[in-house]
Amino acid sequence: MSIKVSDFVLQRLREWDVEHVFAYPGDGINGLLAAWGRADNKPVFVQARHEEMAAFQAVGYAKFSGRVGVCAATSGPGAIHLLNGLYDAKLDHVPVVAIVGQTNRSAMGGSYQQEVDLHSLFKDVASDFVETVTVPEQLPNVIDRAMRTAQAKRTVTAVIIPADVQELDYSPPQHAFKMVPSSLGMSSSAPVPDDADLARAAEVLNAGEKVAVLVGQGARGARAEVEQLADTLGAGVAKALLGKDALSDELPYVTGAIGLLGTRPSYELMRDCDTLLVIGSSFPYSQFLPEFGKARAVQIDIDPFMIGLRYPFEVNLVGDARRTLARLLPMLERKEHGDWRKKIEKDTARWWEVMQRRAAVAADPINPEYVVHALDSLLPDDVILAADSGSAANWYARHLRMRGSMRGSLSGTLATMGPGVPYVIGAKFAQPDRPAIALVGDGAMQMNGMAELITAAKYHEGWSDPRMVVAVLNNGDLNQVTWEMRAMSGAPQFLPSQSLPDVAYADFARSIGLDGIRVEKPGDVEGAWRQALAADRPFVLDFRTDPAVPPIPPHATLDQIEAAAASVLKGDSDRTAMVRQGFKAKVQEMLPGHKHREQDEHADREGR
Repeated sequence: MSIKVSDFVLQRLREWDVEHVFAYPGDGINGLLAAWGRADNKPVFVQARHEEMAAFQAVGYAKFSGRVGVCAATSGPGAIHLLNGLYDAKLDHVPVVAIVGQTNRSAMGGSYQQEVDLHSLFKDVASDFVETVTVPEQLPNVIDRAMRTAQAKRTVTAVIIPADVQELDYSPPQHAFKMVPSSLGMSSSAPVPDDADLARAAEVLNAGEKVAVLVGQGARGARAEVEQLADTLGAGVAKALLGKDALSDELPYVTGAIGLLGTRPSYELMRDCDTLLVIGSSFPYSQFLPEFGKARAVQIDIDPFMIGLRYPFEVNLVGDARRTLARLLPMLERKEHGDWRKKIEKDTARWWEVMQRRAAVAADPINPEYVVHALDSLLPDDVILAADSGSAANWYARHLRMRGSMRGSLSGTLATMGPGVPYVIGAKFAQPDRPAIALVGDGAMQMNGMAELITAAKYHEGWSDPRMVVAVLNNGDLNQVTWEMRAMSGAPQFLPSQSLPDVAYADFARSIGLDGIRVEKPGDVEGAWRQALAADRPFVLDFRTDPAVPPIPPHATLDQIEAAAASVLKGDSDRTAMVRQGFKAKVQEMLPGHKHREQDEHADREGR
């Protein structure tokens, strides 16, 4: 019996072990929708509220499963809506395949309704592979190359299928001129550098006295090897945010995140080291790396196109992190854990004390740092975490300690608003037996998070572990941008752009069959987390937090904080009037090392 092109597309996806397609319907993919009906909804069509959210869900699925994420959309506006989520995948090196419809071939070039030049639209985001299927014989090659390229290059690919082609009878490519047959599958590969290059890297690392390591998401599969290397070299290890789950924060030499959202120990680790090893990271902010000329440096990255970036590395090793380290380790000379390592561990322990003090600072009504700090000790060992862009990402970076098999991610390079809730929805389809938590601001929640709660309500009964917690840091302000304006421009809050309306997020969740509560007192925070983590359905925590708690950079000086405080005092709104009293004292309390510097130095003299 003959099948249609649309039937074969879904069949080929199944043969590639694709189990879910995150999508939104439209008449440009009507042929595919009909095929889904004939295929008993296999792979499962996961209906998002918006095509951008479908793309984000595919990204979350791919990040937390290690598999290729697949999304689909109709022609014209549907395809356009996918772009932001696809760019998130491209910039974070996540494999995602987009399947999009197009107007009939007979209408192409005729300025027809919803006709968009999709090749031009996708030629950047899917620069490694974008192709239009115009005849059945292009399949399975186009699907196979899209899947293989996305997987091999950890990138975005796109397949465009005009509506009339979807309805054609499928005929495979023949053993004939200008026919391109194809086959399934691709073996795994893990390149390793030559021994001579490894020896050069070992010479650099062995010569160093103060070794620092920076790991990113590319080191996630090399945890044991990174730990052994840090032990051998007496090194401290900082983590780029995309690599937050690459190494446990319970290790005393792991200094935490690096960069604007990072920790003071990570900042000082990079400032004071004489040797740097970067593993699986393309961390972009070179001002947080050692001063040029101060440290010798080695990089390990599997992607030859990302090697040598960000810093003048002396040795650039192209290879899989785990296998490269396994071959490098026997060449390294063991160093004593002297003053350098002891300082790293002492500074890191002190940082966590600072975080506890910052979380304990009084705020009106709740300190957002306390909200996230209180979660840290309650996290299940197998939790999946996602943070949205904004001030929520600061608290995710600094207050949550990864351990066990915890996973976590955010929009690391694009830093787009809005992926927090769809990421954890994608995660729940990837790992339905694990709890998931999204930390989001009220801006992101209003942008798209509320709508995606409807998606969670539609599907959560199919998850073996129904726990999906969405924690909203509700401060009535687009807070990260407000603080950037204060710190960078010395400008007060501009209410027409920054102020947000108050929304009853928990009430909305309950109205669609989920659960949730509003939390307005610090004493209720821990109990609320416990209630949400014990719930039998997705749960929204609406935390009323103080917008006057600053996301202080790790390298900030007191003068810079005072300048930001002065910008608040310029404002004449009711909101800023509420925080004028004692504001400077509050930020001094939160600035690492200022209030407690004298007692810390005294303790050091006493041999603490």
